[in-house]
Amino acid sequence: MPIVGKESIKKILGGMPYTAELYWLLRQQGKPISRFSLQHLEKHLPALLEQAQTLREKVSQPGKKVFLFANLHYWIEHTALLSISLAAQGHDVTLAYLPFAEWRSPINRFDLRRQNIYARNILDKMNPLVQTVSFISKRAPYMPLSKDLEMGIEEVSVFDSQYTLQIEDIDPTSEIYRLRHRRNRDAAQTLLAWLRSNRPDVVIVPNGTIMELGICYRVAKSLKIPVSTYEFSDQRDRFWVAQNAQVMHQNTDALWEARKDHPINDKQLEQVRALMMSRQKASLWKNFSRLWQGTPTKGAEKTKNELGLDDRPIVLLATNVLGDSLTLGRQVFTKSMAEWIERTVQYFLARDDAQLIIRVHPGEILTRGVSMVDIINHLAPNLPEHIHLIKPNEKINTYDLVAIADIGLVYTTTVGMEMAMTGIPSIVVGDTHYRDRGFTYDPDSYVNYYKLLGAMLLEPQKYRLSREKIELAWKYAYHFFFDFPRPFPWHLVNMWDDYKDCDLKSVLSEEGLLTYGDSFRYLLGETLDWKTAKYDE
Repeated sequence: MPIVGKESIKKILGGMPYTAELYWLLRQQGKPISRFSLQHLEKHLPALLEQAQTLREKVSQPGKKVFLFANLHYWIEHTALLSISLAAQGHDVTLAYLPFAEWRSPINRFDLRRQNIYARNILDKMNPLVQTVSFISKRAPYMPLSKDLEMGIEEVSVFDSQYTLQIEDIDPTSEIYRLRHRRNRDAAQTLLAWLRSNRPDVVIVPNGTIMELGICYRVAKSLKIPVSTYEFSDQRDRFWVAQNAQVMHQNTDALWEARKDHPINDKQLEQVRALMMSRQKASLWKNFSRLWQGTPTKGAEKTKNELGLDDRPIVLLATNVLGDSLTLGRQVFTKSMAEWIERTVQYFLARDDAQLIIRVHPGEILTRGVSMVDIINHLAPNLPEHIHLIKPNEKINTYDLVAIADIGLVYTTTVGMEMAMTGIPSIVVGDTHYRDRGFTYDPDSYVNYYKLLGAMLLEPQKYRLSREKIELAWKYAYHFFFDFPRPFPWHLVNMWDDYKDCDLKSVLSEEGLLTYGDSFRYLLGETLDWKTAKYDE
């Protein structure tokens, strides 16, 4: 008699009514399932609901009909906290969710139902203050999707695969692509049915680019429902917010148009200078929670000697991490970042009148995907003496390389902006937020790229930035780092530690709303007017 495996048993039980629910009640007794845990939310929920109900009773005017959507346990906890805070302000709030613990691995129906009943047991306690809807429990029947939505599902599935595998060339027959396409298409049908039947005034979704979060954004846009997306950077007490746009595109057009002609003062300039110094010294600064370098600066001359560089022009190519969310869909004229780097290396193989330094992003130490090191080694296993490959784990500070560079080459990394702040002419080939701001060189084709690069190598000093352009770069950096992130009390990372310092009552107090009130209104669709939005204090 054949032995039936554990997964096979779960597959059988997953198709039988009430088996997963009874197992969860009798065997797990309400405990989390593996990594899918909402225990922090469950702990704080009674006090949260009590504070929210008290605050809501003081609201005299009806609010908006608001729909929030999340997947994965950490985003579900965050949107739950946000949902309760909006309901406390008098809005009619619905939180819909998909109780997945993983985006990159399949899950059997039995375990998914267990995670679903666990999530429902906690989140249903938010009713009637917040209506909660499990999109596992309320799956929509099949309905045809528009051509634009089908294309959107394909694009998001590619992004998901790139983000997961940290590669750029995706095989649509691969296991991860098929998994992501199936889940994304299921989510699109369910979201489309629900939003059509229960049309809200505004949709709020974190990220808005990848996974089912990206699908929610596209479905809302297809129905012409106002949609806000939000994400977190490395600053505590701040978030990024975008209206009818993907926040990860970091579109600063309106911000820059409103403020580019206004000078920044000495205090603001000093803020930027202090932040840049912390980056160079590999130290934390104020409410920033990330180290940009693992090695403190050694000095330009010492670095130059260590690499054996001479007086030929030095070109610094700073890479991004393959598949990073800030590179997804950012092509201007290249097929991919990797293709651009390969073609650039090929160009320099025949240019021994210059020295190319390729600084592979230090963040690759933490990644699982293909390294730029592998791609370059495959292209040119034995690099000539004028091309230097700096691996992600090498004890070299990127800012020491910036100090000796004559020309910068970047895709979307902020190193391009920072080189411009020191007067180095930077060629930007990806669709990054600081492209076309007046202080970088921004080719729109390979022909123009090679033409510009060739001219710079002939006369590097001729392309050094003027004082006016350097000042423009510093001004932009201030607004990007200190104005573009808006005040927000609860960062996704260490959210509940933030909540201990800023509970619902304090955030929604008269004093708290002076700090955070505008951010809540922006999420709800009130126009983010950068001419009137408060500067960082």
